[in-house]
Amino acid sequence: MTAPLFKGVITALITPLRDGNVDDAALERLIERQIAAGVHGIVPMGTTGESASLTPDEAKHVVARTVEIVRGRIRVMAGAGSTATDKAIDLVRYAKTVGADGALVVTPYYNRPSQAGLAAHFEAVADAVQLPIVLYNVPGRTGVDMSNETVARLAAHPNIVGIKDATADMSRVCWMHANIGRQPGVQFDLITGDDPSVLGYLACGGVGVISVTSNVAPEAMVALYNAVVAGDYAAARSWQDRLIGLHKALFLDASPAPSKYALAKLGLCTEEIRLPLVPTRDEVKPAIDAALDAAGLG
Repeated sequence: MTAPLFKGVITALITPLRDGNVDDAALERLIERQIAAGVHGIVPMGTTGESASLTPDEAKHVVARTVEIVRGRIRVMAGAGSTATDKAIDLVRYAKTVGADGALVVTPYYNRPSQAGLAAHFEAVADAVQLPIVLYNVPGRTGVDMSNETVARLAAHPNIVGIKDATADMSRVCWMHANIGRQPGVQFDLITGDDPSVLGYLACGGVGVISVTSNVAPEAMVALYNAVVAGDYAAARSWQDRLIGLHKALFLDASPAPSKYALAKLGLCTEEIRLPLVPTRDEVKPAIDAALDAAGLG
């Protein structure tokens, strides 16, 4: 296989809001912090960016503004998923138009298509737009689970270049590494979407993480990744031990509310979130505070 197109720490960026609107000043502040920390890429308008709650115009604005701020310094993988194939195609086409490096396309949620439907959906998107597509499998949120065999079929498409696997199932990355990696001429990047399993996923053949935790602790996540790449698993385990509480704490309430609370504590944005999500409950804030302290961010 050739070098990965998408690898390393790729932040699933929150969308900062203020007074009901996208906070452009905070968005730039957050992105510049990510770049300064050494992350390898960023995902605007993924699940963590509240893609299901923002309007189509807001989502397109965030993607375009992110590309403008980044200016080619890191990869931009635009969140471009939808329940409808035509809508996903429109979002991917827009991402290409504004200069994103690729698009993250989630399995269609709620309508729960069959494996044949999933394959047809992603093939239609990849056929329609000449932009690198990363599949996103997160059955805990979408209600549909893309099988290894469907992933292998899609990996043969020249425009489908990887997967964000948020199942935390190590057997999946092992199977994909052993099977998809053997397909001649296939370039397919294996990326975890589950922060607590990042160390194991990388050890089993993954090349990166699309991370929620790196919103809050980007330097530490980059240090963990770099330790694995260097083969220093003792250092990697040390970083993982430092971060494991934060990995968990950021999901003690509906994401991304805990991440926004943590970032507000760091003075980077407001806690504001779009309904039907609400700000982090007071009763879980002490656990997030403790996790920030353990990560050296208190």
